[in-house]
Amino acid sequence: MKSSMRSSGGIRAVEIGLGIIVVILSIYALAYPGATFVSLVLILGIILFIVGIDKIISGIFLPIKGKGASIGLGILVLIFAGLVIAFPGFATWIITVFIGIALLFGGAASIAQAFSGKESGWKKAFLIGVGALLIIIGIMVLVSPVFGAKFAGFVIATGLLIAGIEMIVAGATGRRLNLAADSLTAKK
Repeated sequence: MKSSMRSSGGIRAVEIGLGIIVVILSIYALAYPGATFVSLVLILGIILFIVGIDKIISGIFLPIKGKGASIGLGILVLIFAGLVIAFPGFATWIITVFIGIALLFGGAASIAQAFSGKESGWKKAFLIGVGALLIIIGIMVLVSPVFGAKFAGFVIATGLLIAGIEMIVAGATGRRLNLAADSLTAKK
């Protein structure tokens, strides 16, 4: 009985420690959101490079159907991942432009939903407001991709800060918080 309590206390201490590390890193990311986003793009490039190598090796050595497709797609992944690793600033710019375009489409869809005739009152006003905000942010991102990279880095850093605080609280109390993300991943 005592060993399980120690283990539980040890796990809680690790959770608090990891939460503190996440909070510290997220504060750094909040201080340098543009660099954070570029770093994440670079890490994504490295991960994709490894995935490309895996696809090529699988296509060559494993008895799978579509060996040629696996090898060919693996080579394409290697090429694109290599470009991301070689030119992380350019890759970040491309991703930021896509984010800006996605924000414009999301804003337009929200406004279109507001005027679809199915919404009224405060919900219609809310949809129009959110749509307008998304369009404004999308235009700002497209006009200044540096702003877009900083904005994306800020959003990521804020999410990490919240996750780190949640880890610290869960470790300190021994109970998980019922956050929206936890409820989405919880088993039903």
